[in-house]
Amino acid sequence: MRSNTVDIVTLGCSKNLVDSERLMSQLESNGYKVTHDSENPMGEIAVVNTCGFIADAQEESINTILELAQRKSEGKLKKLYVMGCLSQRFLHDLEKEIPEVDKYYGKFNWNELLQDLGKAYDVNKRNERHITTPSHYAYLKISEGCDRHCSYCAIPIMTGRHVSRPIEDILDEVRKLVGQGVKEFQVIAQELTYYGVDLYHRRAIAELIEQIAEVPGVEWIRLHYAYPSDFPKDLYRVMREHENVCKYLDVALQHVSDSVLEAMRRHITKEETYRFVEELRREVPGIHLRTTLMVGHPGETEEGFQELLEFVKWARFERMGAFAYSEEMGTYSANNFKDDIPEEVKQARLSKLMRVQQRISAEIQEAKVGREMKVIIDRREGDYFICRTEYDSPEVDPEVLIPASEGDLTIGEFYTCRITSADDFDLYAKVVNE
Repeated sequence: MRSNTVDIVTLGCSKNLVDSERLMSQLESNGYKVTHDSENPMGEIAVVNTCGFIADAQEESINTILELAQRKSEGKLKKLYVMGCLSQRFLHDLEKEIPEVDKYYGKFNWNELLQDLGKAYDVNKRNERHITTPSHYAYLKISEGCDRHCSYCAIPIMTGRHVSRPIEDILDEVRKLVGQGVKEFQVIAQELTYYGVDLYHRRAIAELIEQIAEVPGVEWIRLHYAYPSDFPKDLYRVMREHENVCKYLDVALQHVSDSVLEAMRRHITKEETYRFVEELRREVPGIHLRTTLMVGHPGETEEGFQELLEFVKWARFERMGAFAYSEEMGTYSANNFKDDIPEEVKQARLSKLMRVQQRISAEIQEAKVGREMKVIIDRREGDYFICRTEYDSPEVDPEVLIPASEGDLTIGEFYTCRITSADDFDLYAKVVNE
């Protein structure tokens, strides 16, 4: 057991990761040595930043807490703290069920952990982070919470109402991160298109992204987690006019059948959804769309599922994920609908949907063969350098593989490459000698 060392384990999404990175910076400024996601935690203090989104994530969080509680009981750990979404949602239950934890914190009061360690939270360092991603990219959280109340989603239960960060704070953080060598920013929020409504009484996402794009040293900006209803159309111009704003948008559409969209409380119709996708492709030529879809929501008929299949075939999303509906305690659908679709039907629909998307993805990737594209090098694995284009977000999207025999390429640098071949998802390339 290493004295004065804190091990932080982050579970769940990139928004949780940002919180962990902020905590790490504060701990380090108070004299602690901090490790992140260590496979073999050896510190005297452990902090688990939990996820509470769906049942599988909740189970993973609980198992991690129990494993560390066992280490504590064996004398291999002095203090165990828990923070994050699961703790926010089930605080009192966790206190009763796993009393070995020294203290539970919610999603927003993790800075109290410093006080409980006898240290002080430095508000002047609120925008400083210990980056745990590769040094050339970082996640940038612009807001917290969500004012949407989709039927199936527990996020508003955990995060509360939408709260935007001031533009000045975000720009200060961007400049600090650029100073640390960050070139690429994944802009994240529960609902980024709502940014600014609470602070400025208007949707200010286009203004924010434009100002980030003008910060020297910012090479790529990628937008995650938009909402299709009342989309801020001034963002189209920003994406068109600024070369460092990637032609990429992550917008969760969830479904297309009118009856399902109404049951989901999505405030958009089938016709509006088709029109929205058409508008995106027209206003931002070459854009790559990432979306998430759901099958098996209560009331989804076979006809409704067929509408979804036809929509996917029509839209030809460059990136698509899908999942089966899972009832979450406290949500509108759990309180008002019966989970009436058998699990085997949900899984069959999910498999069919993803088979269609796999064919589409393979065709889209194959069409890139022969093109020259700008890539950033993330890492080396075996005989390949692993890279991404502007159309690829870390960890969730396809990658570009360049043979290591191409030369000694530098991690975190940009190169121009020619795509030589493709499989269903990934691309293979060679560097173009400039």
